[in-house]
Amino acid sequence: MAFITATNTHGDIRPSWVARRLAAVGAFFVNYMEMRSRHDRIEALLRLDDDELARRGLTRDGVVLHVFSDSVYL
Repeated sequence: MAFITATNTHGDIRPSWVARRLAAVGAFFVNYMEMRSRHDRIEALLRLDDDELARRGLTRDGVVLHVFSDSVYL
């Protein structure tokens, strides 16, 4: 008779503090670049005149909501 013991050591390993810090720095830069991209999009839309915004189906009050519509649910 044979006995088999299976162990999973990979799921129990916690990342080192260096890996956690690098992940935090990476997340910061990803968030920063996303914020800059959205800011640039808002600036570009606000430079349009009201007629151009209306052709796109937007108003000045709705520009920010439009830009963040994929991440803000109201």
